[in-house]
Amino acid sequence: MAALTSLSFSSSFTQCCERKATVSSSSTHRFFTSSSSELFSLRTFFSNHYGVVRASSSSSKMVVQCMSSVTDAPTVSETKLNFLKAYKRPIPSIYNTVLQELIVQQHLMRYKRSYRYDPVFALGFVTVYDQLMEGYPSDEDRDAIFKAYINALNEDPEQYRKDAQKMEEWARAQNLTSLVEFSSKDGEIEGVLKDIAERAGKGDFSYSRFFAVGLFRLLELTNATEPTILEKLCAALNINKKSVDRDLDVYRNLLSKLVQAKELLKEYVDREKKKREERAEPQKANETITKCLGQQLSGQQLWSYEKNIY
Repeated sequence: MAALTSLSFSSSFTQCCERKATVSSSSTHRFFTSSSSELFSLRTFFSNHYGVVRASSSSSKMVVQCMSSVTDAPTVSETKLNFLKAYKRPIPSIYNTVLQELIVQQHLMRYKRSYRYDPVFALGFVTVYDQLMEGYPSDEDRDAIFKAYINALNEDPEQYRKDAQKMEEWARAQNLTSLVEFSSKDGEIEGVLKDIAERAGKGDFSYSRFFAVGLFRLLELTNATEPTILEKLCAALNINKKSVDRDLDVYRNLLSKLVQAKELLKEYVDREKKKREERAEPQKANETITKCLGQQLSGQQLWSYEKNIY
């Protein structure tokens, strides 16, 4: 995949939106075929430095140890090819550009020797994916793309969905106090969070922005709107709150840009559809005239034939 340009998406997109009222069809087309390559500046958002994670015993069945040997790791091209083989239908560029960038970054993280899967990370990825693909033309295709994406990384898409659902169900049942006091309770999710806190306290936890989004989702489902709750949760998990704040600010901004981009895409599609319908009207009129003339000619020929008989 060609590298994304270093041009800031925020700058180029803002300029495009300012011309929204007067933008022509051709310029809108150029926006979605070229500026989409700058969508979200995902290289900046998702290409994080993943810290070293040493092996430790798990206190929960949901925490899965995934260690990978560098010598056994496929190349980025092979992972992308596996995705394309698993899902062969075309994907609109506004979605495909982001997916291709995501899979490259996740491949690099996935095949580090120290890689370790955890359910909060899974929740974060599922949240990002669902936000990205919201409004996709087909729910069936959206699910198929998700499965192809995770399978291409040699992981289990069902586990991602299952763990994300468990985390969401747990969060909905929490209040502001129980959310941050998980260490004093027993349970499957509590065990997940305890394991993370333990590893982070030893400096063995691999923080990522998917993890930050996972935390954001937990707070959202618990209806935790007070800023102090995030601070307490980060403290309980031994996570640097400044990193989480920074990454969540970027994430919220990117969601806003995504909404704007999809609105422009919808306007472009609607405008092109209207143009096709307008072009089709004269053609239909000509076909109707031709059909009527053909019927009239046939009637005249029949009348002439009957006249000759009699």
